[in-house]
Amino acid sequence: MKFFIDTANLAQIKEAQDLGVLDGVTTNPSLMAKEGISGDTNVIAHYKAICDIVEGDVSAEVISTDFKGMVREGEALAELDEKIVVKIPMVKDGVKALKYFSDKGIKTNCTLIFSAGQALLAAKAGATYVSPFIGRLDDISTDGLGLIENIRVIYDNYGFETEILAASVRHPMHIIECAQIGADVMTGPLSAIEALLKHPLTDIGLAKFLADHAKANS
Repeated sequence: MKFFIDTANLAQIKEAQDLGVLDGVTTNPSLMAKEGISGDTNVIAHYKAICDIVEGDVSAEVISTDFKGMVREGEALAELDEKIVVKIPMVKDGVKALKYFSDKGIKTNCTLIFSAGQALLAAKAGATYVSPFIGRLDDISTDGLGLIENIRVIYDNYGFETEILAASVRHPMHIIECAQIGADVMTGPLSAIEALLKHPLTDIGLAKFLADHAKANS
């Protein structure tokens, strides 16, 4: 399973890259705003800075919700760097844009997926990735992981090459469960990825090893 980090924070992206497990980055307008990035020129420069850090795909989201606007923005984003994946919302014109970009050989990520039917449409239109938001579904007492399972079955039934990108991952168990289900990618905060490192028995064992070493060499 690929590990993406869901942020626009350059320091966190670099830290994840240095860890050696990072496969890509996802961003959105909310994450850009959180970092104080506003204005088209600044946003474009920030995407370029992200691409300079990571080796894998970088999802860059369009703001338009109409077909022509999404095409215009998406083509401009795709020209920034070969790593850019154009992030398209799951709306009717978005599906049309997915097909347009697929025919042009431009990678896409269909975002705001909350049902298997939406994921099926996105795959039919040629999306490179679909992003089901499991955390947000959990927030409304709906089974986000169950949606990943349903999409996995449908894609496997028909051999769709679209990758399932589990988004809105909140904690390490989300990551483990997505891996068990067969999600192709997960994207979440650095804290969730780093939490996979931790186990109390590891800490206890290491402390004992170091104490025994110190005793033997005292």
